[in-house]
Amino acid sequence: MALATASATGAVAQESTNRVAVETAWSVFVDGTPRECWAVSAPSETVNTRDGRAVSVRRGDILLFATYRQGQGSAAEVSFTGGYPFADGSTVEMTIGTETYQLFTDGEWAWAASPEEDQRILTAMRAGQSAVLVARSSRGTRTQDTFNLFGITAATEEAQRRCAQ
Repeated sequence: MALATASATGAVAQESTNRVAVETAWSVFVDGTPRECWAVSAPSETVNTRDGRAVSVRRGDILLFATYRQGQGSAAEVSFTGGYPFADGSTVEMTIGTETYQLFTDGEWAWAASPEEDQRILTAMRAGQSAVLVARSSRGTRTQDTFNLFGITAATEEAQRRCAQ
C-alpha cells in the first residue's frame, strides 16, 4: 500500500503546478481528493561517480519529499527519487548530522521502512542543516545528493496544516 501510494504521490508531485508556499529551498504543494500535501526540495549539490571517478550522467528529477495525507493524522512519509532506477536490492543511505538511515528502494523511489522511522528522519531533518543521500544506480553509478534543510520545519508544518483541514 505504501509503495503504491508513494509512487502515486511522486508522480503527482512532479506534475503538480499547485504550489502553495515556498520556504527557502523547500516548496509546499497541495493536490488531490483526498488531499495530499507535501514539502519538497531539489538537491543543492549532486556528485556522480563510477569507479571512483566523477562522471556525467543524465538523471531525471532528483527530489526529497515529506508527504502528508488528509485523514491520516499528523504523520509524514519521507521519500526520495534519484532520477534513475536504483540497483536491485540496494538501499539509499541518508545521513543527517551524525545519524544515518537506510531507505529501501523500488524502481526510482526510496522510502523509510516504517512510520516510526519516517518520524525519526523528519525529526532529524528539522534539527539538521543538510541531508546527504548516497545511492547506486542500476548501471553502477554512485550518486551523492546533498539537500539544504533550511526551511524544512516551516514547509512541513505548512504541509501538515493544509492536510489537517
